[in-house]
Amino acid sequence: MDIVKFPELFDSINLWIFILGACIFISSFLPRYLSKSAIGLPIIVFIIGYLVVLLPTGLVAPDLKAEGKLVEHITELGVIITLMGAGLKIDRPFSFKGWEVTWRLLSITMLLTVVLTFIAGFWIAAFVPATALLLGAVISPTDSLMASEVEVAAPSKGAKDEETGKEVSENNTEEDREYVEEDEVRFAVTTEAGFNDGLAFPFTNLAILMALFGANYEYFASTWLLVNVLYEIAVGVILGLLLGWIFAKMLFKIKVKSDLSKSIMGLSAIGITLFIYGLTEFLGGYGFFAVFIGAVLIRQMEPNHFYHKYLYRFIEKVQRILMVIILLGLGAAVAGDLLEPLYLSLVIVAVIITLIIRPLAGMIGLIGFNKIPWRERFGIVFLIGIRGFGAIYYLSYALNRAPFKGSDELYALVTLVIIFSLFLHGTLATPVIEKLDKMRK
Repeated sequence: MDIVKFPELFDSINLWIFILGACIFISSFLPRYLSKSAIGLPIIVFIIGYLVVLLPTGLVAPDLKAEGKLVEHITELGVIITLMGAGLKIDRPFSFKGWEVTWRLLSITMLLTVVLTFIAGFWIAAFVPATALLLGAVISPTDSLMASEVEVAAPSKGAKDEETGKEVSENNTEEDREYVEEDEVRFAVTTEAGFNDGLAFPFTNLAILMALFGANYEYFASTWLLVNVLYEIAVGVILGLLLGWIFAKMLFKIKVKSDLSKSIMGLSAIGITLFIYGLTEFLGGYGFFAVFIGAVLIRQMEPNHFYHKYLYRFIEKVQRILMVIILLGLGAAVAGDLLEPLYLSLVIVAVIITLIIRPLAGMIGLIGFNKIPWRERFGIVFLIGIRGFGAIYYLSYALNRAPFKGSDELYALVTLVIIFSLFLHGTLATPVIEKLDKMRK
């Protein structure tokens, strides 16, 4: 099947606009009809993208590797918007003890995922060390965009309007809130997915340094450890806290009364997201950290303010549009030759990553975490296996900055893992968490 570069794809721009519009339209109402179905919206959009290229429509598959810069920035936008949405949903006050499950998943599970995936990539897929490390880095984060359906609920629940004093909750009772919003499973998935998008950066940058300079200990100490780990994480955390506090103070002093004014308030969430991310990246920090931490702080400072409902709802709409765009493009690319470089060893590695490495790393990380029974720990382990656009972002980011041996094979392998996750978690994630809810009650 022929592959063309992105500008040439615009010869069929009207048909693509029609398809994109149709997918966004069905995404606005289809989820409510699919709530009890094994097939979710992401799977349907992916299949549509695949079929519109595979069938005789005259459309050709986009080349994600050739258009790496464009892919990087679209997925980058998708990740930061989702991180803001995830942070705005977290009700639990920040504490090291209260967030123990998060620290376990970040410090033990994620590191084990990187190491074990590196070993699988090096020994089974026969990647060079830099490529194997990049595989471990890009595959380690839980995808917050794909996991949004099984994260904690939207912040509108239980909040009160300062002007009227009336409850703005629409669906859930207080009893439901205990199980729907604050259970340990949803909390773990939300916070782990929020933080690990930033934590994947140091490993990605280390792989880039290895690809450029080899095993040079001078670069390891002076560039990676001091700059990519200590400095960039510190800047991301500090600016996230500072800017989150500033924006929270500004937001909650603004008085709005009309429904139109309240709805427009949601637009500020996009502005805050881009401001925090852009400034942090400009100053050399990790913007993913800053956005998520800033969002959490905004939520924590005025947890019952009715503005949160409008901030999140606007973010959620933009998030869904970006999800449709990315999945449609991924499905179309898979219909081309994106998976052509696959061979048996790569398929085996993809299966091992999906079914063995991530679950094993998750179970090891939760050993000794006795606040919840093992059935819920198994639920967490399964749900943090969700992979998606974050992996595509990191892969594009790295390939745009350094030459990696076996990059075509690596791209095909990462895409295959995402497809496995899309269908495995896309069909089982909601039933699993609903079963856990019933057993908990």
